[in-house]
Amino acid sequence: MLTDIQREIYSRNLPLKGMGEEGQQKLFGARVLVVGAGGLGSPALLYMAAAGVGTLGIVDSDCVDYSNLQRQILHSRNGLGIFKADSAAERIKALNPDTNTVLYKERLTEKNAEDIFEGYDFVLDCTDNFQTKFLINDVCVGMKKPFCHGGVMKYGGQCFTYLPQKPCLRCLLEKVPKDAPTAVSEGILGAAAGLLGCVQAMEAIKYILGSGDLLAGRLFVFDGFSCSFRVINTGEPRADCSVCAVHK
Repeated sequence: MLTDIQREIYSRNLPLKGMGEEGQQKLFGARVLVVGAGGLGSPALLYMAAAGVGTLGIVDSDCVDYSNLQRQILHSRNGLGIFKADSAAERIKALNPDTNTVLYKERLTEKNAEDIFEGYDFVLDCTDNFQTKFLINDVCVGMKKPFCHGGVMKYGGQCFTYLPQKPCLRCLLEKVPKDAPTAVSEGILGAAAGLLGCVQAMEAIKYILGSGDLLAGRLFVFDGFSCSFRVINTGEPRADCSVCAVHK
């Protein structure tokens, strides 16, 4: 049963299709891991905490610096020099003290990824480099762990959700492209990261509730410069995918 205070806090959640008290209790009991507390992870973490997700794991080994403040809205000048995970946890506690945060102030590697992912219902890839994105993909596919990939550059980006028997990142992009652009060279509009991070939060919440249509087998593409949205059907997993084919 929800308390009177919880009923007031989540009064805009409860009327939603697929939510109600039962759905809200599902959120309270859910465990979501966010890899990267930056431009994508900031809005994703804030909105999941506000929605009442009970446990949020945060993987980030970086510290807050001035270059983060343009788009990473979890952090402020008061947090310069401290771990992003600590900064994120402090902000989440202020927003929703009932949300538990588990911090991993270390770089995600092949050695620790499976141990970290174990025990979480859903993973958000909010990272900013291809190597870590492929690592998250490969480990999640091997563990049959659902995750949402997000990527942002310039004025736009893309995301999709992986579920077992659906295409993974390597089905769409087999390996790191040569001369891949970086945020440093190309730039990122903070609002674009905010929009994609919000979509990722929605994917996690819908998965927990078992409600709505996930972006599984579909790629969401956003171009903020022209203000256009596309959802591309990615079909079935590639028969020759180097990851999916091994973990059928």
